[in-house]
Amino acid sequence: GNTTEDYLRILQNVPTKRAAAYMRVSNPVNSSKLSLVEKGICEDIQCKNEELVIRQQGLYLIYCHLNFHFPNCSNSPTDLKIEFLVNDKVNRQTLSTWCASETCQEKTFKTLFQLHLTYLNVKDRISVTLNYPKFLNEISLPNENVLGVLRYSDEM
Repeated sequence: GNTTEDYLRILQNVPTKRAAAYMRVSNPVNSSKLSLVEKGICEDIQCKNEELVIRQQGLYLIYCHLNFHFPNCSNSPTDLKIEFLVNDKVNRQTLSTWCASETCQEKTFKTLFQLHLTYLNVKDRISVTLNYPKFLNEISLPNENVLGVLRYSDEM
């Protein structure tokens, strides 16, 4: 089935504390920060062009599901860095090496699902950056790229 629909079904059954966002992301225009597409769920969180703004402090789960396409996978590895930013500072960082010679094919598709649990304050801004946003797959299926935030509790 559609992975994004599966995640959405699961998230609808999670006992959250009313604040939730589930936004599709796309390639940035002039930066490494991913853009948020207006389709999605945005409850008690402000959804802007490149960031989500927290309205209630608490413990939050931030997650990102991204699909990548390497059209000309060479024998040299590609280090793809994904960062969750809070107020434009790195809060969580992941580095994945792809297209190594043993896994290389003519065209390579990869999926990455990143989770991060952290305490956020009112007006904290959440965004995602990629060091190679050109590899974000927005054309070939699957191409559902999402950023989500769920508030779990008021306490740490």
